[in-house]
Amino acid sequence: MTVLAICAIIQAMLTIDIVTIFPEMFDSPFNASIIKRAREKGLVSIRAHNLRDWATDKHKTTDDTLYGGGGGMLMKPEPLFAAVEAIRGECSVPTILLTPQGRLFNQQVAQELAQESRLLFICGRYEGVDERVRQHLATDELSIGDYVLSGGEVAAMVVVDAVVRLLPGALGYEHAAAEDSHATGLLEGPHYTRPPKFRAWEVPEILTSGHHARVAAWRRRQALMRTLARRPDLLARARLDAQDRRWLAELGYNGPFAHGQIDSER
Repeated sequence: MTVLAICAIIQAMLTIDIVTIFPEMFDSPFNASIIKRAREKGLVSIRAHNLRDWATDKHKTTDDTLYGGGGGMLMKPEPLFAAVEAIRGECSVPTILLTPQGRLFNQQVAQELAQESRLLFICGRYEGVDERVRQHLATDELSIGDYVLSGGEVAAMVVVDAVVRLLPGALGYEHAAAEDSHATGLLEGPHYTRPPKFRAWEVPEILTSGHHARVAAWRRRQALMRTLARRPDLLARARLDAQDRRWLAELGYNGPFAHGQIDSER
């Protein structure tokens, strides 16, 4: 069987490989809820690989001191290169290093990764990885925020969760992912469920009216209001139509709008 044929078989579902020195950290998060169901449906295959399996000394060493001095330890290049090259073989696989120095992970990046057939994540530890891993092994670097974690494992869990829920069939309601906060460029507005009155607080009357067009308009306006109040920076990038902009003007927003927006009425 040719290399291309083997890669094509692998691409039948999303295959995610994770290289880590703590593979046990992924057991519980990936065996519950949406990710568990997606795995059972055959939508995604997730494998956590123990980096120490590719260490060659008797102590299974994966880190060493820094050249030039300084505190802390650094992940060695030899086991990382050996692990990644063995896992991806001759297939072309996006190889993503989780690092505070990477590009910021957001919903758009999640959507981008969800289009791939294979993903391989490298979880750093300690002071990070040898620079040669960045330069010659990783094809991308991602950060989940401007803070420092003990390692890339938790970041990998965040990225995998965000990506898997975008796979067709992963969620019970097929449009749920498209309506989430950030998926539309806006934060979601408020949601309610039974009972219609809890203590002194009632569900807004519009939501029980049965008028779907008015409900949709109310939800859109609420999303705009919440985004303006909590994350006005998102409005400069969100796709907004003429009605959205009128509502925002009424709410006092006078900031910039993204280029190439849809100008038609809703």
